[in-house]
Amino acid sequence: MSCASATLVVWTSAWLHGAAAADDVLDALGFWAEMHEVAADDDGTATALDLPGPDEVPVGPALLLASLRRASATTARLVIPVPGDVRGLGGNGPLSKCALRAGQAAVLPEVGVGLVPALVADGVMRWTVFDLPSAPGGEYVPIGEAEHGLASAMREAATALVTLDVARHRPNVRAEIAELSAEHTKVDWPAGMPPRSLRVLQRAAEVAAILAVAASDAPGGAVSATATRARDEALRPLSEAVRRARLAAVDEAVRVLSDQGAGRH
Repeated sequence: MSCASATLVVWTSAWLHGAAAADDVLDALGFWAEMHEVAADDDGTATALDLPGPDEVPVGPALLLASLRRASATTARLVIPVPGDVRGLGGNGPLSKCALRAGQAAVLPEVGVGLVPALVADGVMRWTVFDLPSAPGGEYVPIGEAEHGLASAMREAATALVTLDVARHRPNVRAEIAELSAEHTKVDWPAGMPPRSLRVLQRAAEVAAILAVAASDAPGGAVSATATRARDEALRPLSEAVRRARLAAVDEAVRVLSDQGAGRH
C-alpha cells in the first residue's frame, strides 16, 4: 500500500510542471479521505503561505496548491521516517516528531515547508503544514538499487512465512496477502507515471502485504513475547527494503513527470 503523502508528492509535482491539472490532484487525494483540510502548525508558517494558523478554521487543499504556486514551489519529496532516521525533516523539531507518528511526510524544500497528514474524523484528513528548518536533503535511493533490494526482500519474505509457520495458524494466508496487495492498484497516478515506478510500487505493496500478515497474530492465537521479538527482528530488514523502494519509486516518478512537464520527454 502506498500513502497519502506519496499521492500528494507525485500529483503536486506533476501539477507544478504542467503535467496534471489541479482538479486531478484533488481527485487523487479523494482515495485517502472524502474531505481534506489544511492548516499551518504555527503562525509564522501560516503568514508566509497565507494559510490558516493552528487556532483558525482549516481550508481546502485547493488553497494549499495556490499557496505553493505563489511561493514558487517546483517539486516535492516523500519522506518515510523511522526511529533514528529523520533525514530530510530538519532535525528533531515539530515536523519530524509529527512525521514519525504518522510514518510519512511530504516536503517542499524550496518553500521550506513539510506537510503531514492525519485522519481527524471519519472521512476527514487534515494536512498540517510545518516549517522545514534548513537541513541536508533527505535520503536518495537509486531506483535500480531499490528494485534489486526489493527482489531479495520478496524471496526473504516468502522464507519468513515458512520459518514463522504463518500458514499453519492462518489457513487463508494467500487470500489475505492478495487482498492487501490489491489495495495498491486502487491508487490513482498521473498518466505519465513511469512504468518502472509503478512496477516497484506494486512489488513493494506485495512485500508489505506479506509482512503485514506475517507480523499480525493469528485470530485467537497467543504469541509469546520472545516469539514476537524474534518475528519482529526477522521482518525488520524486509520493512526497510519496502521503505527504500517506495522512496525510490516516488523520487523517480517526480523526476520523470517534472521532465515531461518541462517538455524534455
